[in-house]
Amino acid sequence: MDVDVVELAESLFAEATRANERRLLVLAGDRERGYDALESVLDALPIPITETTLVGPEDRLRCEQLPQANAGDLLGTTRDAVVLDAHDGLRPNALGKVVGAVDGGGLLILLTPPLEEWPDRRGEFSESVAVPPFSLSDVTGRFRERLVETLRAHRGIAIVDLESNRVVDDGSTDPAPRLGDPATPTPPLNARFPTAAYEACLTDDQADAVEAFESLLEDGDEPRAVVLEADRGRGKSSAAGLAAGAFAAAGKRVLVTAPESRNAAEIFDRAEELCETLAGRTGTVESNHIETAAGGRIHFLEPADAVDYLGSPDVVVVDEAAALPVSVLESLLEADRIAFATTVHGYEGAGRGFSVRFRDRLADSDHEVVDRTLVEPVRYAAGDPLEVWAFRALLLDARPPVEQLVADATPESVTYRRLEPNALLADESLLREAFGLLVLAHYRTEPNDLARLLDAPNLEARALLHDGRVVSVALLAREGNLSPETRSMLYEGGRVRGNMLPDILTSQLRDESAGDPAGLRVIRIATHHAVRSRGLGSRLLERIRGEFSGSVDWLGTGFGATPALLEFWRENGYRTIHLSTTRNDASGEYSALMLAPTTGAGTELHDRHADWFARRFAALCTDALSNLDPDVARAVLRTVDDAATPSLELSDHDWRVVAGAAYGPGLFDVDPGPFRQLIVRYGIEKPADVDLTDREERLLVLRALQGRDLATIADRLEYHSTGHCMRALGDAVRPLVDRYGSAAALEERSRFADE
Repeated sequence: MDVDVVELAESLFAEATRANERRLLVLAGDRERGYDALESVLDALPIPITETTLVGPEDRLRCEQLPQANAGDLLGTTRDAVVLDAHDGLRPNALGKVVGAVDGGGLLILLTPPLEEWPDRRGEFSESVAVPPFSLSDVTGRFRERLVETLRAHRGIAIVDLESNRVVDDGSTDPAPRLGDPATPTPPLNARFPTAAYEACLTDDQADAVEAFESLLEDGDEPRAVVLEADRGRGKSSAAGLAAGAFAAAGKRVLVTAPESRNAAEIFDRAEELCETLAGRTGTVESNHIETAAGGRIHFLEPADAVDYLGSPDVVVVDEAAALPVSVLESLLEADRIAFATTVHGYEGAGRGFSVRFRDRLADSDHEVVDRTLVEPVRYAAGDPLEVWAFRALLLDARPPVEQLVADATPESVTYRRLEPNALLADESLLREAFGLLVLAHYRTEPNDLARLLDAPNLEARALLHDGRVVSVALLAREGNLSPETRSMLYEGGRVRGNMLPDILTSQLRDESAGDPAGLRVIRIATHHAVRSRGLGSRLLERIRGEFSGSVDWLGTGFGATPALLEFWRENGYRTIHLSTTRNDASGEYSALMLAPTTGAGTELHDRHADWFARRFAALCTDALSNLDPDVARAVLRTVDDAATPSLELSDHDWRVVAGAAYGPGLFDVDPGPFRQLIVRYGIEKPADVDLTDREERLLVLRALQGRDLATIADRLEYHSTGHCMRALGDAVRPLVDRYGSAAALEERSRFADE
């Protein structure tokens, strides 16, 4: 058997090398047999052990070993061979990451159970999908069933059945002979970087990307940014490295950051090569530090350290940007000259935070942005079979239907449909459209979500279809209905997977009974970009509510809070009951939790948490939420249920303080407490007879609720001076005194109103 497997692997490797493509070898069967065959293969192939990585639970080989949870360490690196041991389970995110790390001419080797049995084997990932009250036996194997089908169907994949000592498929594609090496890209006219930087490029795309970096050399005070986007293997990191080398050779200081230092290895390798060509390098690459005779330098810092160092370098380069939290990316925008290189199609496993959320932040910033997209592969030939397979197996390139097919969709033209997992498995077009809509519209959708969509017992999917095409989709999770034992465990500090709302309400907000009512949380909702703002998302939520009102106690959601999103959910009957006290790493926002009760039990849950939230919001604003955007704070208050409006517990003296500051010589600073009660009351009720401008409301939040200093507020809201800002605060409080004031307040007002 070993001889046959070795001969097969040698043939597969030779073909991959000739074609500059990658190949996949599947060793299916008993795990020990798989490792025996694997060791024979690795001994025979001319691949250095230093260029091989085993991704699996045990250090079984003499090479680098990583658990699947740490597969992200391979981002930004290339390997000649990567082995993925899937016997204890397979994380789809890990599979996407390891595929991207295999170099042209290299092999991905997959160790699996017998393929016929694999769909029924539940491993560690399946255990993570078995959320209470469901058990492991409720988790299905549809994702693995589909994966096996793709392995058998795609080119360039060799399959060995170790149980029968049989080669099921030799993986040969008999590729056409490679053409000669492509011509060296021509440097652009009037290039500011050295010619050697462009001569080192392998494609015109790469040369265009290097040229884009020249925009960071422009004079002037306006901030500038470069964004490089590409699938893996297109040479974006190499282009960034060549540009970094050119900057350093010109005496510039370049700061490089990435999720891990090894993710930036390609940047330093290419920068070192260019600096050597230009004969000006000193220092070492091993320490992630390059210095040049011209006084330039390139060095690496972890993202958290880089944020504190932005004032020193001339240029900042961020590699694998989509794997960083949006909040970190926003902080890095303090740099005047910055470049972001990022992978599209979800290889990072961090979803679409960069393209969905951060690009909006970048567009709203003062930076003049130059975009480049790299399409031509560099590390392997175009049409590489392994890339084609991975895109299909993980739906990395899934897309919603084209605009022309759904352009006429309206709430009246669509049909409501349950996306049953077996139907999705049987209808590839339906699966691609639904999942593609989630991928493009939401920053957190990733390959793991594909497996959850097909296999998780707690998930439901619903969609609106126009002429059979998906125009709006929602991913829903059943939560709550937890046993007393589980609720007690949660209350005492334990964790329960897949029950986000009951978990937070119980463990953080100390409500042990919160996990008793049954609920349905809207995890994702997305509408086709061509038909947004037509009420389709609201129609989908309406139909979901109509379907589930009789079987759950509440509908809920949690998301990174923005004014527009809060208003959307408010219009659809959801009300805020909590706002996180830290920013979400992926969205960069504070997360809002909202409920729409459907039964008496759900109403009781909502009402007590809405009451608690309304009472504590003012205190939160002066502490954990002191940096909350005032427009988000205003929107949050508007989405709290009116019935939760706290009563005004102001004494006559409190009212004289408030009215005296509004109409007389009194001062807000002597006792902010009464003002805060009043503003929260107004923010929730928003009575029609009080007409405050947006600017005045922002002032009330910034000064009265968050306690920001007057100089900062005056600058932010464009008041002429701190005195002007202080007087404006009193003016903004006047309508609140008129609307809510007691007899003592009105008496104080009358004393000064006519002066």
